[in-house]
Amino acid sequence: MDAFFASVEQRDNPELRGKPIAVGFDGPRGVVATASYEARKYGVHSAMSMAKAKMLCPQLTVVSSDHDYYKKVSLQVREIFERYTEQIEPLSIDEAFLDVTECKISGMTAEEIAVAIRSAIRSELNLTASAGVSYNKFLAKIASDYNKPDGMFVVSHDDASDFIAELPIEKFWGVGPKTARTMHKMGIFNGLQLRKCSLSHLTEVFGRMGQVYYSFARGIDERPVETARLRKSVGCEQTFVSDLHKKSALLIELYHIVIELVGRLGKSGFSGYTLTLKVKFYDFTQITRSTSQNKPLKRKEDILPLAKRLLEQVDCTSKPIRLMGLSVSNPEDEFKRKTWVEGELDFKD
Repeated sequence: MDAFFASVEQRDNPELRGKPIAVGFDGPRGVVATASYEARKYGVHSAMSMAKAKMLCPQLTVVSSDHDYYKKVSLQVREIFERYTEQIEPLSIDEAFLDVTECKISGMTAEEIAVAIRSAIRSELNLTASAGVSYNKFLAKIASDYNKPDGMFVVSHDDASDFIAELPIEKFWGVGPKTARTMHKMGIFNGLQLRKCSLSHLTEVFGRMGQVYYSFARGIDERPVETARLRKSVGCEQTFVSDLHKKSALLIELYHIVIELVGRLGKSGFSGYTLTLKVKFYDFTQITRSTSQNKPLKRKEDILPLAKRLLEQVDCTSKPIRLMGLSVSNPEDEFKRKTWVEGELDFKD
């Protein structure tokens, strides 16, 4: 979906159409969740602080998020997907992979299906969507970003080699800023240069991801579209109105985060054996501290004492804290598998 949250707001409020808007919290620590394309022309983008967004675009209109409503619209989009295939793997609330090799409507090509889906989204929901069509997930994901907004791009088997050769290395899945800098030092700036690098050298530098990069450079991605994805964790975090350094204030905030986490665990039905504390300091550096237990974590009585112990491991006197978060991970099935394979687990606080 194109600028999903912002597009929904503009659709439902005619006064916002054609204007630069940002969806998110309009406060001193607010962050942009989604920016309309009118706002993006000024350099406003998601994950940017709202203060910076307003500085870049003084006429910016900020709209509060309504995630429950966005989720309902997302389900309407999914209903359109399901007319053509049941093989749907959501990536987020506004993006998904579709495997249409066995389409419900016989005789349609993948490109024709993409055109039909985009047309239905436009006519029925008054929203626009962009599509990437290719023979694997890696190429389809990259293609989906090529003709945004309201566009489509196709990468065929015949075109894939040349397409990948010219692809900037930053566009490759799994290549973040740090990995890109390492590749640049290796003389790798695009897919063709990556293709020339040996598998042994890539695995030596990047470990298991070296095999992934080696395959992607050759247009190989055998990951299937997974219709059911196991939830790996549940978490929440809080950005404070002002930086905190007093232990008493941090403990109060930690308590509220625990209460929210317990609520999310109950709502999702998830439980896990590992609790992780995330702390972001005033200078945006961050650390995590984790502990694993031999019983599932889902109650306040179990989580709060562990969270306090993790916070004790953080030095908050020298650097004030901007954000704290908690998450529970290591679900039961994964815990049992590790126990079976490794014979035992070493639980540490």
